[in-house]
Amino acid sequence: MSEPREITETAVQAAVDAALAAIAAAGDSAALKQVRTEHTGEKSALALLNAELRNVPSEQKAALGKLVGGARGRVSQAFAAREAEILEAEAAAQLEAETVDVTALASRYRPGSRHPLTLLQDRVCDVFTGMGWEIAEGPEVESEWFNFDALNFDADHPARAMQDTFFVDPPEAHLVLRTHTSPVQIRSMLERELPLYVLAPGRVYRTDEFDATHLPVFMQFEGVAVDKGLTMAHLKGTLDQFVKSIFGDEAKIRLRPSYFPFTEPSAELDFWHPTFKDGPRWIEWGGCGMMHPNVLKAAGIDPEVYTGFAFGMGIERGLMLRNDVQDMREMVEGDIRFSQQFGMVV
Repeated sequence: MSEPREITETAVQAAVDAALAAIAAAGDSAALKQVRTEHTGEKSALALLNAELRNVPSEQKAALGKLVGGARGRVSQAFAAREAEILEAEAAAQLEAETVDVTALASRYRPGSRHPLTLLQDRVCDVFTGMGWEIAEGPEVESEWFNFDALNFDADHPARAMQDTFFVDPPEAHLVLRTHTSPVQIRSMLERELPLYVLAPGRVYRTDEFDATHLPVFMQFEGVAVDKGLTMAHLKGTLDQFVKSIFGDEAKIRLRPSYFPFTEPSAELDFWHPTFKDGPRWIEWGGCGMMHPNVLKAAGIDPEVYTGFAFGMGIERGLMLRNDVQDMREMVEGDIRFSQQFGMVV
């Protein structure tokens, strides 16, 4: 719209009509603020008409001043009324958006919990430290020598095959993802003073199927004791005390003859408990035996002076037996509900 050059009823009415239309069309506070600037500001049509009053003849000033002043008053009143409507509507919208349904259930804080495998591992470590043992850790990417050779595995032993072991490229590096925590036992025998009583918990890797009873990545704890005069009786007494600490005083153990490359004689550990869901029975949990002389020699220990024993069990297997978990996959799928059902004590 061109700027008015002369104060006439037509020009004043046109300015008022344009302002009222813009005010009515404004949908929110921001739009109304823009309308106010355009239609009541210094460069608006009504402001320019009001400025033109100083150029009209004296005898016309009163009449034209009344005409322009009345127009500006109507626009101001319309603006104030529209502003009140918009502010009321915006306040109502804000209240609706922030409405709280007091009849709904309150959102409750659900505390997390440590994973039951971690809790059970800590419990196992507590039992052995209570018997005077030390806890040791080692790398998960391990040298073949520590993982196999030092443990008396022959070069053609099946455990070295690709179907059992994850090998790390390049092949000439002779690195694997450790298949057990026994390499920590070798490292401990090489690094620590004798006598030696060490428990080695940790994560291990094998190319097993991912199913209810197998995992390609799982947790173990293995123990090694090297001292003068150790016998199978010391091994059985240690495991008996451990199993009773984990499963209760009614638990019993037995050792069945078996074979492992790194122990001789070797045995499978079975234990019995009257509270098993399917009734009292013997259940296999792990392997054990007296340290093979070749393993002691690999660590620089004279087998004519020292003897030792070793054992190893799976933590997932222990959790299944202790807490009646039917599917190992539940332990690793990350559903927090699995951990919460155990709370903070396992």
